[in-house]
Amino acid sequence: MSMPGAGNEGVTRRDSLQDRRLVREIRGTDAVVEPDTWPANIPAVAETLRSGLELDDGVTFLVGENGTGKSTLVEAVAASYGLGPEGGTIHSAHHTHRSESPLDDWITLVRRPGAPKWGFFLRAETMHGYYTFQHNLEGGHDFHRMSHGESFLSVAGTYLTTTGFYCLDEPEAALSFSSTLALMGILADLAANGSQVLCATHSPVLASLPGATIHEMSEQGISRREWDELELVSNWRSYLNEPQRYLRHILD
Repeated sequence: MSMPGAGNEGVTRRDSLQDRRLVREIRGTDAVVEPDTWPANIPAVAETLRSGLELDDGVTFLVGENGTGKSTLVEAVAASYGLGPEGGTIHSAHHTHRSESPLDDWITLVRRPGAPKWGFFLRAETMHGYYTFQHNLEGGHDFHRMSHGESFLSVAGTYLTTTGFYCLDEPEAALSFSSTLALMGILADLAANGSQVLCATHSPVLASLPGATIHEMSEQGISRREWDELELVSNWRSYLNEPQRYLRHILD
């Protein structure tokens, strides 16, 4: 499923002979899953279960429309790695209401022997609950006192520093343009220190991170893409160039 080649044009990738990946591949298990069972009935998820998905080193983005399985796959990978399903570190005790799919029971991660086990899952829709969990810990962080965007960057600056495996689900949800650029710097630092990041995003800005691998999820399955090939990028370019072309169909 993986395709050879570099990430964004003009960026030198690390020596391919130096395999620093912490997680090499997502594979489907031998679990018997009915094909019409959610989320196995999502084309990109079904393809991953059937053929696997190789993960490059550094940062990998999953992009696509709502309902194509981006967050579902990231959540399952996080749970399979041992990260808190509602956000947090390895074996995080934080839990409120289970809304995750059974996909983590249907996949397994092929890891590099002896790789660091540290990681963190930043899940945008449940971070408020995670902040409360942290606040109630002795010596825990008080992220509630910050704005939404400031708290996201503070979490990233606190937990996304050590070499490890990181899952991010739509982290741009709370971020301004400049804060998104700041997060890109954090992700670049993680890639440089040998970490691996799997991130679901709707942001064409975040997905433009130099050197990142991008997989586009759609009704046709999952395919590796270059940034300027993405439907996400094309749509935003068209809208920003001529917003009235879109708005007249909505406002009229």
